[in-house]
Amino acid sequence: MPRLPLAALALIAVAALAVTACSSASGPGWTYAPAPSVTPAASGSGSPSAAPSGSAAPSAAATPAPSATTSVPSSDSPGGTDLTVTAQDGAATSGFDPKTLEGPANTPFTVVFDNQDTTTSPHNWALKDSTGAKVDIGDTSFISGPAKKEYQVPALAPGDYPFLCEVHPAAMTGTLTVK
Repeated sequence: MPRLPLAALALIAVAALAVTACSSASGPGWTYAPAPSVTPAASGSGSPSAAPSGSAAPSAAATPAPSATTSVPSSDSPGGTDLTVTAQDGAATSGFDPKTLEGPANTPFTVVFDNQDTTTSPHNWALKDSTGAKVDIGDTSFISGPAKKEYQVPALAPGDYPFLCEVHPAAMTGTLTVK
C-alpha cells in the first residue's frame, strides 16, 4: 500500500477539522448587534487615570467593564440645549419616553438617546422633516442597550419634526417641536 506524504496527511487533517467546525450543532458565532464604535467618547466625559495604585496586586474592587456607550463626536451644544429621549425595557411596545421633545429654532443642539432596553432587539433614534426625509443628525445605526448615543441636530426652522425607531416604527415614535 503506498504511503501519503506528510504534507498530504496534514492537509487532510486540516480539512477534517474545518468540516467538523463548520458542521457543529452549535449556532453561528455571530450576533445581530453592530460592532462597537471606535469613536471617542464625547468631550467632557473625563479620562481614566493612569496613576499607579502603589501595589502590584489587583485591587479588591472589580474594575467595571468598558461601557457599551456609542457616541458621535460633539462639541458642547452651541445653544446649551441637551435633550434626552429614553427607550426603557419593553420600548418596542411602550415607545419612547418622553414622546415629545422641544428644541430651539435656528440653533443646533444635542439629543441624547438613552437606550436602557435590554429586553428587545436594538433600537435607534431617527429624525424626519415635514416631507418624511431623514434629517442628517449623524450615524443613526442601531444600538443594543444599555447604551447612549448623542446626535447633533442642525439648526432647524420652527415646526414639528417626527422622530422614530426604525426597527419599531409602529410603537416607537414621537415629535420634536422646534420653537
